[in-house]
Amino acid sequence: MSLPSGIVVRFAGVVAGDICMKQNASAEETTMKKTLLTAFVLITLALGGCDSNEEQAVLRVMTRNVYVGADVDRVIAAQTPEQLAEAVIIAWQEVQASDFRRRAEALADEILAEKPHIIGLQEITTFRTQTPGDAVAGGTVGATEVAWDYLAILLAALEDRGLAYRVAGKVEDADVELPLLTGMNPLSFTDVRLTDYDVVLVAPEVTVTSVVARNFEAALHVVVAGAVPVRIPRGYVMFDAEIDGQQFRFASSHLEPASQAALLPLQQAQAAELIQAVGIGAAVVVGDLNSAAPDGASYQMFMDAGFRNAWRDANPGAGGATCCFHSSLVPGLRTPDAAFDLVLYKSSAAMGFTPDDAVLVGTEASADAGGILPSDHVGVSVRFR
Repeated sequence: MSLPSGIVVRFAGVVAGDICMKQNASAEETTMKKTLLTAFVLITLALGGCDSNEEQAVLRVMTRNVYVGADVDRVIAAQTPEQLAEAVIIAWQEVQASDFRRRAEALADEILAEKPHIIGLQEITTFRTQTPGDAVAGGTVGATEVAWDYLAILLAALEDRGLAYRVAGKVEDADVELPLLTGMNPLSFTDVRLTDYDVVLVAPEVTVTSVVARNFEAALHVVVAGAVPVRIPRGYVMFDAEIDGQQFRFASSHLEPASQAALLPLQQAQAAELIQAVGIGAAVVVGDLNSAAPDGASYQMFMDAGFRNAWRDANPGAGGATCCFHSSLVPGLRTPDAAFDLVLYKSSAAMGFTPDDAVLVGTEASADAGGILPSDHVGVSVRFR
């Protein structure tokens, strides 16, 4: 650390004055005091050249699952056409009620408060509709009328706050279109198309090269309502980043949930592919990894590969649960009990990370979001030095 210059000057003055005032001091004493003064000044100068905490490069990253806005698991679990029709109606009502335009205001407030250099976003969704729909009759014309574009809405909210984030990378995951029953007499449908993305935003001071946006080889295949085959791929965005002369690899992903034991091998295959893609060297990996710290099997794969958990390092003994609130986003109905949203890091000989601050964001209902929670997940924001 550096010593205040005033203290150095006053101390040097005292010693020098003492030397001058003691006219009867022996030559040996005078020489000794001069030597001590010289040594003190040299040490002070050396300490002043050391980097202080404030002088070290700072990196702030955030991971944020913004939530699609509805319980899509209910739709996927439908066993009959009747169950599917009901589930799609409920899900579409939930999307309208959760109102991403208002939730984006709360999310933008979080980002404004933390000012991360890099943000990994999951469940960035585009909803499109088609009326009349043809999906119920086996039609193949995709819906194109945009009803909700979460990325455009969030970027506009950030711009309103004077924040100039740009999209560094974007990977398309699931793209599913299903019929929404809109009338019984006569029977009528509107097709609703959900396209899910993982997106990474970066601040202007971040240089980005070698961007990779890729789906995992391992993907979930389900049959909805006993008749509709649905493929649900997931993926990652990865790039080389540079900030303040420091270079490292960054990746953001959303791994398949493993709520059923049969899905764990699928999740682990995705984790293994991500770890291999990131490779050796300094790296930060963020996302909704759906494997809880500290005991999740896929989480342990990252630990075995040399990663560390920034939240746990910055907050020893703290839980850091991020999933999940109730799908309605009404506060108090459910409390997060699993640490799925993670900021992982590994250092190298050339580049070291020290997480000196990590906080949870989006833990409470927001007036900007209309009195509901911004997302069904809690976000994690980390400051590294």
